[in-house]
Amino acid sequence: MSVPIQAGRIADRLWQAVVDGDEYSAVGIVHGALAEGVVDEETLLLDVIARVQEKVGTEWAANRISVAQEHAATAINERVVAALAHRQDGGPYPGAYRGRVTVGCVDGEWHAFPARLVAEILRLRGWQVDYLGAQTPTPHLVAHLHRTNPRAVLLSGSIPTHLPTAHAAITACQAVGVPVLAGGRAFGPQGRYAFALGADRWAADARGAAAAMEADLPHPDPAAARQIVDDLPHLADQEYTMVAQSRGTLVKQTLLDLEDRFPALRAYSDEQRERTAEDIAHIVDFLATALYVDDIEVFTGFLLWTAEILEARSVPAISLVSGLDALSDRLRDFPRTMKMLREGATALLERAHSPAHGPGPDLHV
Repeated sequence: MSVPIQAGRIADRLWQAVVDGDEYSAVGIVHGALAEGVVDEETLLLDVIARVQEKVGTEWAANRISVAQEHAATAINERVVAALAHRQDGGPYPGAYRGRVTVGCVDGEWHAFPARLVAEILRLRGWQVDYLGAQTPTPHLVAHLHRTNPRAVLLSGSIPTHLPTAHAAITACQAVGVPVLAGGRAFGPQGRYAFALGADRWAADARGAAAAMEADLPHPDPAAARQIVDDLPHLADQEYTMVAQSRGTLVKQTLLDLEDRFPALRAYSDEQRERTAEDIAHIVDFLATALYVDDIEVFTGFLLWTAEILEARSVPAISLVSGLDALSDRLRDFPRTMKMLREGATALLERAHSPAHGPGPDLHV
């Protein structure tokens, strides 16, 4: 039987154990597969455990598992990875020793699972890995680099709203002469934002990261310091800064505007108002990030994803257009921002009128 088929069958069994909350069975499944020799450890990590973790996210988005189940499943998968890493027949460097690297997440990034997989694959390939985990503050990351002098930093990000922070981390690491390999969904298709932010390399996945490290990375010149605006000259218009700094006020005013437009919102419970405010805050955050990288796809991609999430929970996704309309009343002095709000509304309306979703109301920003 081929390895992909074997991996698929093991993944099916692991998924059942994970969704049932059975940690011991989950660990037993991967240890048993390894002992039987049907797949190797790298295949278990990337073609079994990572596949199951991706399904966890998909099932949560479709509202087929709860937030609590999603958290429990992720925690079990993390412990399964740890159980593999610490098995008795393993060692710190199973392959030939290659050198030392640092793996961590962008400050504010709680989704550490992809970074953990990268760390384990590099360890299997012979690297000494300093795994710093979730949301690594940039000053502490730089202090660690001064102390350990690694060959490279592998910086992981899953949520695009952390791209401005990632940019600061990339420039800070390079300023001390350490190259940066960026990875994760936050950095966009084909790593477009990784390169826009000045990363030395980008990798689509853990195997790609390992290959990039084996090919070696260029070492930046610490003397060649640059400013953020050197990478992103469009930031000179200050629209990103104004939107980001006005976040709290924008959320509060947009919520009040929506209550005027839809008086039924005034009857919301405190919890419902809090959730609505959180949704508006996410819209503002993604709008600001789109302004930062000057790419509308960051914003429209978030809106369309949110529409799917809302509809899976029986909430009319077209209500997002009303939020954009209210935001536009507060941001009319910013041409780049207004253009993104209009294009975001258009994407939502086109989705609402598509054959798959049926006709929607005529709403415009």
